[in-house]
Amino acid sequence: MFHPPDFVLIGLATVAATIDARCRRIPNWLNLIIAITGLGFAMKGQLNMGIGTSLLGLLCGFLLLFPAFAIGAMGGGDVKMLAAVGTWTGPLGIVIVLLAATVAGAIIALIQAAYSGKLASLLHNSGLLVLNLAHVRSVGVEHIEQTGKAFRSIDRPLPYAVAMLAGVIAWCGWF
Repeated sequence: MFHPPDFVLIGLATVAATIDARCRRIPNWLNLIIAITGLGFAMKGQLNMGIGTSLLGLLCGFLLLFPAFAIGAMGGGDVKMLAAVGTWTGPLGIVIVLLAATVAGAIIALIQAAYSGKLASLLHNSGLLVLNLAHVRSVGVEHIEQTGKAFRSIDRPLPYAVAMLAGVIAWCGWF
C-alpha cells in the first residue's frame, strides 16, 4: 500500500534513474536531496520511524554497497543513492530495497548483454568473478579488482539507479 511520502521517494528515484540511464551517473545534488527529504519526513514522523533509525538506514545503505565500490564493481553515485534511500527505509528496509534492486539489476544486465550479443561473455566473466570471490583470501582483493576491470562484458556500465528504482517501488508497495 502506497503512502503519500512514497510518491516523493518514487519521484526522486525516477529522476535519478532517468539521469543515470542517460549519463551513467547520479548527481551528488540529487542524492543529497533524497537524503535530506528522507530525514525531513522522518523528523516529522511521517515514515513510521525516528530520525535515529533514518540515520541508521543511511549508514547501512552506504556500508552495503561500499565493498562493491572499493573493488570497482559499483559507482560512487550508486553507493550514495542507496545510502540516501536508506533515510526513507531504515536499516531493514534498505536491505530489502537492495535485494529487489539486485534482482532487477541482474535482469537488466542479462537483457543488455543479450541485446548486444555478449550474453555468453557476461556469464563466463561472472563465473570467473564468483570463483575469485570464493578464493579472495588466496588471490587477494587487488586480483579481484583487476579481473573485474579486465573482463568487462558490456561497453557501458549498468545504470544501477534504474534497478534501485525497482527496489524502491517494491519497498513502497509492500511495506
